[in-house]
Amino acid sequence: MTSLSDAELDALVEQAIVDAYDEHEQHAAFHCLLEEHLIVPFQTTVLGVEVTVTKIDLSPGGEIVGICTRAKHRQAIGILDLPLPTPRPAGAEWIDAYRHWTC
Repeated sequence: MTSLSDAELDALVEQAIVDAYDEHEQHAAFHCLLEEHLIVPFQTTVLGVEVTVTKIDLSPGGEIVGICTRAKHRQAIGILDLPLPTPRPAGAEWIDAYRHWTC
């Protein structure tokens, strides 16, 4: 999990949503920051199967998801449900900030 303090997470959240007027814009702001800072691709394991997270996207319902691929298969998994590998990919602190904001 994160090694950032609540104050550090609060600062990241504030940076993310400073110009967002409603919840939809706030989700979009986090999406933009994750696209910018989270280094993809990276490998992780989902239900015992190794997958590659190739990009970050927004679902039609506005959820931030990781697009996971394995061979010819693709699946969107909610970024907060996606297990992160060790070591965590660069930029993972923005997932921590997003989680902190949603709780």
